[in-house]
Amino acid sequence: MGKTYATSTGAILEVANTSVWGRLRSAAAAAAEAEPMLASLMHTSILQHDRLSSAFAYVLALKLASADLTALAVREIAEDALRSNPNLLEAMERDIEAVAARDPACRSLLQPFLFFKGFHALQSHRLAHWLWRQGRDNFAFLVQSHMSERFGVDIHPAAQIGSGVFIDHATGIVIGETSTVGDDVSMLHGVTLGGTGAERGDRHPKVGKGVLLGAGAKVLGALKIGDYARIAAGSVVLRDVAAHCTVAGVPAKVVKCDCPGEPAATMDHRISTSAEVE
Repeated sequence: MGKTYATSTGAILEVANTSVWGRLRSAAAAAAEAEPMLASLMHTSILQHDRLSSAFAYVLALKLASADLTALAVREIAEDALRSNPNLLEAMERDIEAVAARDPACRSLLQPFLFFKGFHALQSHRLAHWLWRQGRDNFAFLVQSHMSERFGVDIHPAAQIGSGVFIDHATGIVIGETSTVGDDVSMLHGVTLGGTGAERGDRHPKVGKGVLLGAGAKVLGALKIGDYARIAAGSVVLRDVAAHCTVAGVPAKVVKCDCPGEPAATMDHRISTSAEVE
């Protein structure tokens, strides 16, 4: 059974708490009741919608709209993308669950959905990538441009990013054209997945599943970061990193390998130098 709330219009709303959509609506209804000045925001952004895709298209439109890209245009294209590719909605749900699980600043699903720019930037990229794959390059670049201006995050529309990804703080994130990022990755502000020069073709990093990229980490070139590796904050990585290894420094060196666990899930940035090797 769900919980029942009275909305700002006096209507009775019953929602289940098991799904992302149900939990989000529950949180929105509770927030509207606790803070009447936010009731209008909660209603227009969440409670007036009948499905998650519609609500998020509305929120994304508010974030990306400008004189040359109207809110209506963003909303229509976002709804079209979510409708035609259900994987986008699934990825968004996994992303918001990742924020809730890994960010102690997150009180409910409301914060990433309405306020966290790392989550908004990632979903904006998913829209740009969908446009890119449709052959609509210029529209994709327009979305990328607005994403960069609004969120301080620059991800090329062609970059491939898995689901369950958490981008914390987000400011200064740069991800190049031929980069790939696996599922369940976490990265903090100032991370760069870049090239090493003006070469063309495949020139950007391939980041595996469950990798933790610390604040300010720079990974440069067409190299591979193995699953569940950990890149320490401020490191400059110029060569491959094996799975389950921790690297640190400028240039980065291996600190420890065969590390158990999932660093991106635990957000554990601590490193031990006791087993440092070249």
